[in-house]
Amino acid sequence: MDLQGSANTCFGFDLFKELSEKRGDNIFFSPAGISAAIGMLLLGTRGATAAQLEKMLFLEKDTESSRIRTEEKEVGRPFVLILKIEKTEEIHHQFQRFLNEISKLTNDYELKVANRLFGEKTYLFLQKYLDYVEKYYHASLEPVDFLNAADESRKKINSWVESQTHEKIKDLFASGSLSSSTKLVVVNVIYFKGQWDREFAKENTQEEEFWLNKSTSKSVLMMTQHQSFSFMILEDLQAKILGIPYKNNDLSMFVLLPDDIDGLEKIIDKITPSELIEWTSPGHMEERTVNLHLPRFEVEDSYDMEAVLAAVGMADAFNEQQADSSGMSSPSGLHAQKFLHRSFVEVSEEGTEAAAATGISFAMTSAPDYEKFHCNHPFLFFIRHNEADSVLFFGRFSSP
Repeated sequence: MDLQGSANTCFGFDLFKELSEKRGDNIFFSPAGISAAIGMLLLGTRGATAAQLEKMLFLEKDTESSRIRTEEKEVGRPFVLILKIEKTEEIHHQFQRFLNEISKLTNDYELKVANRLFGEKTYLFLQKYLDYVEKYYHASLEPVDFLNAADESRKKINSWVESQTHEKIKDLFASGSLSSSTKLVVVNVIYFKGQWDREFAKENTQEEEFWLNKSTSKSVLMMTQHQSFSFMILEDLQAKILGIPYKNNDLSMFVLLPDDIDGLEKIIDKITPSELIEWTSPGHMEERTVNLHLPRFEVEDSYDMEAVLAAVGMADAFNEQQADSSGMSSPSGLHAQKFLHRSFVEVSEEGTEAAAATGISFAMTSAPDYEKFHCNHPFLFFIRHNEADSVLFFGRFSSP
């Protein structure tokens, strides 16, 4: 897995664990979308604020920090500064390559990532920042009138998001969330609609019980399929993982299913992002004939990400006194007021439709002939773009 893909998976799993602690129901979000929005912020931040965003996106290891500290002793500050600038620039190059890769046209699925800046028309943004956002993130600046028509501007932003997600994401910014003091809104949208490589036959879908815990169940429409899938038994975790390819195999959905009805939370506490990357890397899983039962489901949710992102390392950007956005404008008093994320996913016999929008105001054992993979209790799932080697969406399904 390349550096960006690995960092994106780690970042997504960190966010997922933080969200899991705050809520016990379904979770669905786009780590790729959120990280792209943060990348656009990073372009315009400096100093400690930029360092926080870099560390959160890049997930630097202690060894990396130690290496830089050693080089600092040996060659002094100027070399460290050059090293840091080069690494920061590489982050944006990685995003540029990622966006180029997933934007390739194909008839097998629809995948779109769109970024846009909505800026107060009387506010002077640095042209260098606008040029770099255009270059690396394909995002242009659209002037709006926050000063005199904040609500009309809000509706305009929401309308753009809605159009980019085929009306799956509506009202990203609620009434009153933007005001005359708003200077910049950074928006990222990601939309995916793909067909399974092998569809589930609708005539095989039947009502079954989905167990929320050992004593409570709800009725769901359970899709079934008996095919060959990428599969692995995780004995130490008492779980198994399955890969379901979409048409053309550019993307896959991976499902992590605990053996026990109430085993998911225990697993989440034990898993590391690097293990998740290793298990699902090409050639690591085994092709097995599997009797798969997967519920037809739909999840729609919204998140105010400020507290979550602060918990994983992004605090300064929201702090009026500490935020350094001098790379966006000069002089700069800009700081992030809101970081909103809305998401939608629908999984059916034909395939998956998923969308997300981010807005920032400022061991193999002897086995039978086939494996059983019965998703009738809470499970973890994520959708990965295999060519870009990046997790686009991450979720937990625990309640129909």
